[in-house]
This record gives sequence, C-alpha cells and structure tokens, in this order.
Amino acid sequence: MLTVNIQKKLPSFSLDAQFDVERNIVVLFGPSGAGKTTILNCIAGIDQPDSGHITLNGRHLFQTHAKPVPIAKRNIGYLFQDYALFPHMTVDKNIRYGLKNERLLHHLSALTGIDHLRPKYPQQISGGEKQRVALVRALVTQPETLLLDEPFSSLDHETRVECQDELLRLHSTWDIPILLVTHDAEEAGKLGDRILHIDQGQLVRK
Repeated sequence: MLTVNIQKKLPSFSLDAQFDVERNIVVLFGPSGAGKTTILNCIAGIDQPDSGHITLNGRHLFQTHAKPVPIAKRNIGYLFQDYALFPHMTVDKNIRYGLKNERLLHHLSALTGIDHLRPKYPQQISGGEKQRVALVRALVTQPETLLLDEPFSSLDHETRVECQDELLRLHSTWDIPILLVTHDAEEAGKLGDRILHIDQGQLVRK
C-alpha cells in the first residue's frame, strides 16, 4: 500500500494531500497546475514535501525531520509525460536500463507487442510505441508502485484508447498500486478504480 500525507508551500497555493492507494488504480484528476505532478514528484523523491509522511508497503520514504529515502532506493516506477527515453540508446537498451529479471523483460515485451521494436531507436518509432516502451522500462525494474503523469495526453484518440486498454490489461496481471495523473474526465472514468479530485492543491472530493 502507498500512503501519502504531505504538505508543501507552492508559489500560488499550499498543497495538502492525504490519501492511500491499495492494489488498484487511483486517478489524480484536476486542471493543469492543480498540484498533481508535484504529488507524483514528492512520492518519487524528485521533490520533497515541507512536512508529512509517505510510506510504501510499510517503508517510510519521507517523514518530517527525517532524511528522505533516495530516489534510487524507493523502488518506484515513473512514466513521465514525454516518456523520457534515452535517444542515443536502442529500444532494447532503454528497457534494459534498471532490468532485474530477464524473463520478465521477455514476458512484458511479448505482452505489449514491442519485440519487433527492440533494435530501433526512439526517434524511429511512433508515440504509442514510445508509450509502450516506457511502460515496459518502468515495469522491468519490478517496482512496488507505478506513477504515471498524463502518459497518454500526446497520443491521437485511437492510440490513446489502445494504450489505456493495455494499462488495464497489464494491471490485471501486475498487482501493484498505480497512481495516474490526468485532466481528461473520460480517461479518469475509464481507468480509475478511485478518482481523487484536486484543485489548487486541495483534494476537493474523494
């Protein structure tokens, strides 16, 4: 389980978020600039709250007045909006970055249909293919939770639907907490087992 109870002063408002994520998909839904990505970054360790705590399966990743757990030791998968693939590496080398289990790599590559892409470079594949590669790269690290920051926002409608379906299919076999950020109401309704509405740093409806 992922448990978040954090406060952070931002330039335009104060962020105050308390929620937990069990082995399901929880959506952070709200307008741009509401604090959604800041929450993900605090969980991942890219940013730090001013106060509060973040725990993952009983491990304290952040506590007020305690040294936070470094990013590399949090065991969290993070799929960024732009996918953040290494352009100088082939798809194969990208998904091997942080690899822990060779069998898992082959399983996920086959499941997502990216085996034929592995010799190519990121600039040679489509947006939907990049999304699948980035998702596999995040999962082969065997994370305890997965964070997704508007991962489908740049895709056309058909590809977006395909990738949403892929995420649901993967989650049905990969039983970990998933926290997904979106400002698309249709996407939130389709993917979220639970939707947290956030505005100006506050959870306005749970």
